[in-house]
This record gives sequence, C-alpha cells and structure tokens, in this order.
Amino acid sequence: MTKEYTQPAFPIPRWEDWGQPEAGMNLRDYFASAAMQGILSDPDLAISKEKIAEFAYAIADAMMKARGQA
Repeated sequence: MTKEYTQPAFPIPRWEDWGQPEAGMNLRDYFASAAMQGILSDPDLAISKEKIAEFAYAIADAMMKARGQA
C-alpha cells in the first residue's frame, strides 16, 4: 500500500509533536465509507455485504487515482 493510502483523512496534531498527525481513518477508508453510504441508499439492493465492500473500495481507489495519488 502506498504512503498516500495511509494518510489520515482528518489529521489532528499531537501535543508532544506538532509535526506528526494522529493516526486514524485514512483517506481511502473515508472515501470508501462515503461510497458505501451511497450504495446502501438503494432500497432495492440485492448484493452481498462482501460485494458492497469490494465495490466501495473500488470507488475509493478510483477517487484516489483521480486526485493523483494512486
């Protein structure tokens, strides 16, 4: 996984070292969660949870690529 995939979505500086953000949800996971919300908004959805997650991450990967970080 590239460095861009592990960057935090909502970095918060630590008190002891203002140069390093706190670890947390990375940007790819944030994009996937947003995509998953959209996918799950379809009341007629008839695919497995595993396929939903795969599709959400495929969308997240496309978003990362579109912003030049994949």
